[in-house]
Amino acid sequence: MNITALTVTPRRNLVASTLFAALLWLPTNANALFQQSKTIEEQDWGVAAVVRTATIPFASSNDTVSSFVPMLYFNGQRFFLDGLGGGVKLIEDQRYRLDLLGRLRFVDIPQEYQNEIQADTIDLGLRLRLYANKHLTGDLELFSDDHGRIHSNLHMRYSYHSDDLELWPYVRLRYASSEFNDYYYGYDQTHVGSGTAFSIGLNARYHLWKNLYALGNVQTTFLGDSISASQYVDQDRVDEFSLGLGFFNEKNKTRKRALSNTPYLRVAHGWGTPSNIGDIITGGTVADEYNNQLTSIFYGYPLADELFGLPIDLYITPGIVWHWNSSVQSSSQEYVVAIKGYYTFNWPTRWRFGLAEGISYVSDITYIEQSEMDRKGYEPSNLMNYLDFSVDVDLGDLLNSERFNNWYLGYSIHHRSAIFESASQFGRIKGGSNYNTIYLQYHF
Repeated sequence: MNITALTVTPRRNLVASTLFAALLWLPTNANALFQQSKTIEEQDWGVAAVVRTATIPFASSNDTVSSFVPMLYFNGQRFFLDGLGGGVKLIEDQRYRLDLLGRLRFVDIPQEYQNEIQADTIDLGLRLRLYANKHLTGDLELFSDDHGRIHSNLHMRYSYHSDDLELWPYVRLRYASSEFNDYYYGYDQTHVGSGTAFSIGLNARYHLWKNLYALGNVQTTFLGDSISASQYVDQDRVDEFSLGLGFFNEKNKTRKRALSNTPYLRVAHGWGTPSNIGDIITGGTVADEYNNQLTSIFYGYPLADELFGLPIDLYITPGIVWHWNSSVQSSSQEYVVAIKGYYTFNWPTRWRFGLAEGISYVSDITYIEQSEMDRKGYEPSNLMNYLDFSVDVDLGDLLNSERFNNWYLGYSIHHRSAIFESASQFGRIKGGSNYNTIYLQYHF
């Protein structure tokens, strides 16, 4: 078996950069950036993480493979995130909706090959959603990977809700082109041909306490005859399941019509360091000898102003990051989308702690990351998990000046990582990059 024939080429960058650029369409009204806003309603949001386990359809000494999967949820007027993907609502009506959609697709191969091959990919396409009634929806999807390998899905889902339990049973029929099946099931070495696969599954969410929920999924996929006949496939059925926890809007609590937090714009500049987060927090930062730097701009749109009954302001925050050229790297762009929470305390003026969880895609691997991957013997990944740790101070309080009301001066750690080899979609890597940044943030 020559599984390494599943190679990834730089053209994959185009799909991911297009997806993350689309995330910057978040403001539903561009004028909101420049207006004082006190009437934003509580939004439909969520942050979750699951462990996904799937059987491997290929002839292998390993039967299953697992991955840790962080997920973001948001349902705005134009922009949405739905766990494994996101997109833009192009047309919306009571009876149907047309979306531009990007979605992560797992390619389940043995774990030992995942860093070298990095076959998990983001497909880009269109989805037409039809609303039969308040419980039943149907989706017709057309997707392409970064090389134009086409597959389409016919998806039907039923929604059931009780007091604390939500269930979404579904069925899906996928039709894939010959190019798609030849590559993903024939390793691009043998002809598989076009064909279908049929899936039946169940998504579930259970309300545990306040904003805390348990999530789960089970799915069985029956591979079509053409796929099952491939010399590299030794199963005609693939099973997968996932289980995890998430934070969402508190169930059975009336959504607030007017949040106390307002949109913001944050501009930051940072300096790279080979130190890990633990060393940075304990004051053991080592300077990057090549002085690699970045500049970022983030927009924050309010989601909620409390979590578990505590005064924690929540935002969805897309951003663009410019990595400057240096003697060891060319300039590159980074696209981020995250959900961030702020907790305010007085000491003796107003300060805030912040923490963000999200996804980051960089157009070219930076020196900080490449040098660490070289030391550890990994292939780098453009797509990685994103964290932001911050602390800032209210300048209006600090300077006792109304001119600086709504301005914050802060410090943050800009962090990309792959979650300790636990995530196949991030290249099964241990390590990443850190930048110490300072920022100014203005709330409209």
